[in-house]
Amino acid sequence: MNIPFLKKKDPNAPVKKKTIAREWLDAAVFAIIAATIIRTFFIEAYTIPTPSMEKSLLVNDYLFVSKMHYGARLPMTPLAIPFVHHTLPIFNSQSYTTLIKAPYKRLWGFSDVERNDDMVFNWPQDHENNRPVDKKENYIKRCVALPGDSIQIKERVLYVNGQPAYKPKYQQFLYHVAMYPTGYDLSEETQKDLNVYNLDDNGQPIPNMYSLTEDDVKNIKAIPNVVVRLYDTLTGMYKPGMAQADCFPRDTAHFKWNQDNYGTMWIPKKGVTINLTHENIALYRTVITEYEHHTLDESSFPFIIDGKASSTYTFAMNYYWLMGDNRHNSLDSRFWGYVPEDHVVGKAWFIWMSYGKQGIRWSRLFRSVKALEN
Repeated sequence: MNIPFLKKKDPNAPVKKKTIAREWLDAAVFAIIAATIIRTFFIEAYTIPTPSMEKSLLVNDYLFVSKMHYGARLPMTPLAIPFVHHTLPIFNSQSYTTLIKAPYKRLWGFSDVERNDDMVFNWPQDHENNRPVDKKENYIKRCVALPGDSIQIKERVLYVNGQPAYKPKYQQFLYHVAMYPTGYDLSEETQKDLNVYNLDDNGQPIPNMYSLTEDDVKNIKAIPNVVVRLYDTLTGMYKPGMAQADCFPRDTAHFKWNQDNYGTMWIPKKGVTINLTHENIALYRTVITEYEHHTLDESSFPFIIDGKASSTYTFAMNYYWLMGDNRHNSLDSRFWGYVPEDHVVGKAWFIWMSYGKQGIRWSRLFRSVKALEN
């Protein structure tokens, strides 16, 4: 039966050839889709911007972050321009829209977060720009404590669950280094030979101040007429972040902590219920209101949470404690508290490019992060 409005395709008809412009367009669309899938679900490129993890991870280390280890986080702000995080270059404008928002969900991964993993995450305290979780600034630190752990820092030594924690090979602290009796700094040649450099402060070196590993300290002390002193033994010296008011939870009436003597602090764990008091509410206020999106009225006791009186709280998410290996030059959990699980991006995996003052660091290329830290 012939149906006049249905025409059979002539197998002998010539195939219409695509224009060069159409071929390029198809290839570009395919490449964007493929790269977006890889970036979202498998790996993402990241650059180390600050010295907070020196010398474990160096400024201008270019590494791949694995989304597969912990499980890929599904996009929470899906309407966004590909390949940029939150801001369009050149135009300096927002690269996403919040017309559509998705709840936090994570796919199955190879493993759970483990202590001492180098973790990339969205900075929880990125409040100034009021960005969605997945568009907050990316940070990288070492996960030193897991949900349910207790941490304490005593005289710069970290303890987890009452035991001395893993000490990174390249853990650093801030020291004052000077020639005796002149007070002169180390020469540029000596700094280069020992691979130590003045502490950078907004791009400017601070004379006589160095972030040093234990091996660095031994090597410098071997130089005749050099005095090396840990910075907190000095009076009137540069003391970044030592004020109690700078440290989380910024309640100096109840928590007289600083970056070298901190805690004991318990890390919130999903499903665990705690008692709330006026003395401890500062530890959990941000969790309740900002990360788990409840209303909180502290004007009376029991507190009013979501309009109901309550003296307890049950956590809906797991939380982590992150610290930089460069302990006196790291903005980390000691200053802004816990990292919620929905802020976790992935695990630092391997370095594909690295360069510094002397050019390309060939020994670091195509090496796993763990291999370089051991």
